[in-house]
Amino acid sequence: MAAPASLLRRQLPCGESVPALGQGTWHIGDDPRRRQAEIAAIRRGLDLGLTLVDTAEMYGDGRSEELVGEAIAGRRDEVFLVSKVYPHNASRRAMGRACEASLRRLRVETIDLYLLHWPGSVPLAETVQAFEALRQAGKIRHWGVSNVDSDGMQALWRTPGGSAAQTDQVLYHLGERGIEWDLRPWLRERGLPVMAYSPFNEGRLLRAPALVAFARRHGRTPAQVALGWLLAQDGVIAIPKTGNAARVEENAAALSQPLSAAQLAELDTLFAPPTAASPLVVI
Repeated sequence: MAAPASLLRRQLPCGESVPALGQGTWHIGDDPRRRQAEIAAIRRGLDLGLTLVDTAEMYGDGRSEELVGEAIAGRRDEVFLVSKVYPHNASRRAMGRACEASLRRLRVETIDLYLLHWPGSVPLAETVQAFEALRQAGKIRHWGVSNVDSDGMQALWRTPGGSAAQTDQVLYHLGERGIEWDLRPWLRERGLPVMAYSPFNEGRLLRAPALVAFARRHGRTPAQVALGWLLAQDGVIAIPKTGNAARVEENAAALSQPLSAAQLAELDTLFAPPTAASPLVVI
């Protein structure tokens, strides 16, 4: 399968653009028997233009970062690298140590986008200061947050320097559209893309009868429909995880067969948007 001629991209508030379809790595690196296949899958994704790669210090206690580091070795210039810091490491002193450890595991000098994995007890002002210290030191290029709801984003914006955040990475897929009520409009107004993790709801969405039937009717796989729907949403970046190169190719094919307006309308009837505010769902 050849790489798409032109890949869909999203613009960060800083003006830099990144692929709208990337690669997640949650649970990647957990099974040593799968290591070579998972490395091959990430590299195949790079071949296909899925050059945004997301990981975290939490994933496998660093094993995911180590595997990503091996997978991107010799190809660092192609990759927009995202990693995340634990909330308990979000203080000025601890974040520096955590970032250095991630850099060692990833075998890189700089992380392109460093995210607070979820809100914790460290004051936002201190976390912002820690991010900015790393940015000024050249350890990270940009920073953002993950699993932060609309109230949390407003609090971040009231924090000095908080508006330098570049994204909010949250759970978002056809079966979980709650962020469309308040969080996504708030982010859109400020030019922050949503980074949608677990776009298949850890595989459960792909078994939903309505999605399976829709995919069959329209000549796609359930994964391609789920990704196609996300890619049709303005300002959304999808980061599906797979350790299988064939699945990576299946995911990448969603870029070359966008859903039509009629298909999107049909999906709205099958997976309805929210009608009221709801708490942010986190997995």
